[in-house]
Amino acid sequence: MAETNFIDYVKIHCESGKGGDGSAHLHKAKCLPKGGPDGGDGGRGGHIILKADPHCRTLMHLKRHKYIKASPGEDGSAQKKCGRSGRDVVVKVPVGTTVKDDSTGEPLFELTVPGATRILCRGGMGGLGNDFFKSPTNRTPRYAQKGEDGQEGWFVLELKLLADVGLVGFPNAGKSTLLSSISGAKPKIAPYPFTTLEPNLGIVRYREGKSFVMADIPGIIKGAHSGKGIGLRFLRHIERNSVLLFLVSAENGDISSQFGILCGELYSYDPVLMHKRKVLAVTKCDLKDEKEMDKIRESLPENIPSVMISSVTGMGLEELKDKVWEALEG
Repeated sequence: MAETNFIDYVKIHCESGKGGDGSAHLHKAKCLPKGGPDGGDGGRGGHIILKADPHCRTLMHLKRHKYIKASPGEDGSAQKKCGRSGRDVVVKVPVGTTVKDDSTGEPLFELTVPGATRILCRGGMGGLGNDFFKSPTNRTPRYAQKGEDGQEGWFVLELKLLADVGLVGFPNAGKSTLLSSISGAKPKIAPYPFTTLEPNLGIVRYREGKSFVMADIPGIIKGAHSGKGIGLRFLRHIERNSVLLFLVSAENGDISSQFGILCGELYSYDPVLMHKRKVLAVTKCDLKDEKEMDKIRESLPENIPSVMISSVTGMGLEELKDKVWEALEG
């Protein structure tokens, strides 16, 4: 597949900074030959921090910078001076990023709020200087504490787009055309399958100043849940969608059968997806006459809100917005 600037999966190695060592210095002066311990504490090692940046759209910047290391803390010194803490490294990631431990596959956390921050690798604590250890029974300790090592490991970062509505359909079902027709998005459109190779987001304006975000993902084919086609790479993006808008072309004979195949692929990928609210849109209806459309209407699933549309002529698009909004409000 051709190289794309949309990267939604990366594996990175992070290493936080080691804490600085405490100082075991003993104060000495001409007028005070036995001044006692005055060693300061070591500084904390630098953290590795992830920050959800609303201006960051992809994990592309981490693809070629997989090794991230924070600086160590400075050692303590005489006169009870503490070492400086290591500089923290703040890594910006898109909103909707999930972090997993690569060795165990365990989900650690996710960043779904713009500006949210989480410490991925905590810097080592600085060691205590010998001034800390003095006591009435040990007035001149000649030892200090070593700084703690930082944390390190491999982590998997996955991006799941945050959108209200996710478009689900076979290749060349008209998803990109619909998105461009009802939003300001400008996805690539062409009359052949797999035109869309990366997800696209668009803001759909509704009545009374309301709006919702719609996501177009690459087309799904039969067997996508087992790795066929390219849909499997992007199915994770619909996990956070509130409503799934299924698109089936009127050029296909049995709409219910096509809809069933799509539902089956989603169920095989993650059964939880089937609990989401659904709307069915039959696209490219401008290619059919009224008699053919009546026949299509008779074959539509009865338990799913459906609408006949044409993104080229604008047929049914306002009705589609109404049904999607009802599903969102439901």
